[in-house]
Amino acid sequence: MSSYLERGAGVLLHISSLPSPYGIGTFGKEAYKFAEQLSKAGQKYWQVLPLGPTSYGDSPYSSFSAFAGNPYFIDIDTLIEEGLLEKADVECIRWVYDEDLVDFGNMYYYRFSVLRKAFENSKHSGTKEYNTFLQKNKEWLDDYALYMACKNHFDNVSWQKWDEDIKRRKPEAMAKYKKILAEDTEFWKFLQFKFFEQWNKLKEYTNKLNISIIGDIPIYVALDSADVWANTSMFQMDKDLNPKSVAGVPPDMFSALGQRWGNPLYDWKKMEADDFKWWRMRMSHSAALYDIIRIDHFLGMVKYYSIPAEYEDAVKGEYILGPGMKLVKAINEAVGDKKIIAEDLGVEMPEAVEVLEKSGYPGMKVIEFAFDGDRKNSHLPYFWKKNSVVYGGTHDNDTLIGYYSQKQDWELGYIREFLRVRNNSLDELVDELFRLAYMSVADVVIFQMQDVLKVGNRGRMNLPSSMGTNWRWRMSKNQFDDKHIERLRYLCDIYYR
Repeated sequence: MSSYLERGAGVLLHISSLPSPYGIGTFGKEAYKFAEQLSKAGQKYWQVLPLGPTSYGDSPYSSFSAFAGNPYFIDIDTLIEEGLLEKADVECIRWVYDEDLVDFGNMYYYRFSVLRKAFENSKHSGTKEYNTFLQKNKEWLDDYALYMACKNHFDNVSWQKWDEDIKRRKPEAMAKYKKILAEDTEFWKFLQFKFFEQWNKLKEYTNKLNISIIGDIPIYVALDSADVWANTSMFQMDKDLNPKSVAGVPPDMFSALGQRWGNPLYDWKKMEADDFKWWRMRMSHSAALYDIIRIDHFLGMVKYYSIPAEYEDAVKGEYILGPGMKLVKAINEAVGDKKIIAEDLGVEMPEAVEVLEKSGYPGMKVIEFAFDGDRKNSHLPYFWKKNSVVYGGTHDNDTLIGYYSQKQDWELGYIREFLRVRNNSLDELVDELFRLAYMSVADVVIFQMQDVLKVGNRGRMNLPSSMGTNWRWRMSKNQFDDKHIERLRYLCDIYYR
């Protein structure tokens, strides 16, 4: 398969990072404004992080569902305009403490009580639109809504700590909880109805501006999720429904203990036996959500790292071959004409290179990984290929200003010489990194909004293997101004993006 992403540039900005008066970004007016600004800036791509409902730790890569949407992103002003809420319902709440940071604790405490008022005021039940939504999404929605209702019923503990009968989805228990939790189950379905209604309108508007949305999906799902509870046989679980082995990555230069992510591993043989039905459903659903799908940790499809569940770190794991091209074939059939980006960062393995070449998917290069002094570093620009996507940094990296401000002068010597930056200005260095990427052969160039705005370390989205301060950064109202827009538009014009 030849290169198939249109030459262009884009911005990585998660929905949560948009401005809004309610403490977190939503599908409201600021999202539409941002799409318009991207269009004015000559951008062709808007990349978001996974849109699923976040669990403990607030990571969009650890969600209660691979299919559901995050209720935090439902726009409150839109609900007010629809008559589902009164302004008084929300004006009595202090939503914002730090304008540029999300307070997830505050979100959890207040947001659902407000959304429940909207649910109680809604006349959605019985409408043609709602019934169509229920039928279209039945394969995952019924399980997700019941899972969330049960989770609330059991004081939000993981499904593995629920009563044994519902934990194991005994038919009589399923019938019992569907009955006693009927209203709460309906509430969770309503939230998904409003989420997808608002998202689809935003996506349609963005597409009309000739901007494609790149969505990100993690390869693994969370143990505490509707996906695992409803499909335990598709994962490597023991008779007590605990993971036998979990996902992660081995020790490397960044971590002597590796990373133990804790996600349950797929039972690929069972998945292959039913022709990857669950994966087909997941990818078909993602293809309806996004124009382009970025698969995080694509390597895990080819060769995955398996850590015995009893170990607390990732030192004693082993690599096991995954389904490779068999799964790629199923994915291609499920997504139709939608496009895939493979996140192929990390361990370089011949098997992954071979599958990536056969699939035709563009891989990734990251500028922050490039200038370590090694002239053979594969992230250096003279190794970039046309069919690739170049990032300044990803959600797991520091911002460019934050990253390079921590380097000593001698460490910056190579990159300054490469870019011909003759002074100590980090602003100029970042400007030249943008120019370097935009002028390159790579089909697509993506920079985080934090790097467009030249935000320092406070704007870092995630520091892997840490909790409590991640996924919080927000852009303030009017921060993305005409100066930044004109700079991006100029680069797009000069370098045919």
